[in-house]
Amino acid sequence: MSDKSWPAGVGRTLLPEVDSTNAEAFRRAPQLAGPEWILAATQTAGRGRRARPWASPRGNFYATYAMHSAEAPQTLALRSFVAALALHDALSVVTGTPQALALKWPNDVLLSGGKVAGILLECQSTGQHGVAQGRQTLAIGIGVNLIGHPDVAQVEAGATPPVSVLSETGQRRTPEAFLDALAAAYARWETTFTTQGFAPIRAAWLARAARLGEPIRARTGTHDRHGIFDSIDDRGNLILRTPQTTLAIPAAEVFF
Repeated sequence: MSDKSWPAGVGRTLLPEVDSTNAEAFRRAPQLAGPEWILAATQTAGRGRRARPWASPRGNFYATYAMHSAEAPQTLALRSFVAALALHDALSVVTGTPQALALKWPNDVLLSGGKVAGILLECQSTGQHGVAQGRQTLAIGIGVNLIGHPDVAQVEAGATPPVSVLSETGQRRTPEAFLDALAAAYARWETTFTTQGFAPIRAAWLARAARLGEPIRARTGTHDRHGIFDSIDDRGNLILRTPQTTLAIPAAEVFF
């Protein structure tokens, strides 16, 4: 992709190795004049949700989109859906198989039913001045299995099995090429979010949602709730319809 296609005003940093791209984003935050993509060839301490380790072999995609914002935390959190839509678009472009892709609440992307990508949002104050102004740094960490994926035996029973772009499509894409596609897609959805709000993001996400209207299991802590995946609300909560009631769940592990 040419530099003309790279989003205007967005920085790009390519690194051979970091502990985690989110951690690197926060270290660089005080010097960032605007949003920045940070891509690493490998991570030595990559992590997913709930501080789970994220295997980082070379050839897969590890990047963070870092931005400053004075928005409320609940608004910043909605960018997980923005990122998911951007991932869906980028994977559609590089694989040519949009019909094989789906979005799994809260922050995974599925390819042929298996987990191919995940998103981790983290937020920190930008410092004492930032606290006074309500200014935060948001790090949107994204991992994509381009050429490899964890052994299925390492995955919790009942969890979505991991896959890679290579295993499912036979196609090889470099992390740099994927970043070009992702950055362009993210810029489009970010513009939609900042100019039109969450409503069009929510509608687009639901149109790509896995198992919408079907039975799922949502685990919150050690408690499992079974019901129908009815929707997401205007805060991004999972709406689960059970025989007894309808629940709005802000955070959970979802099993199919």
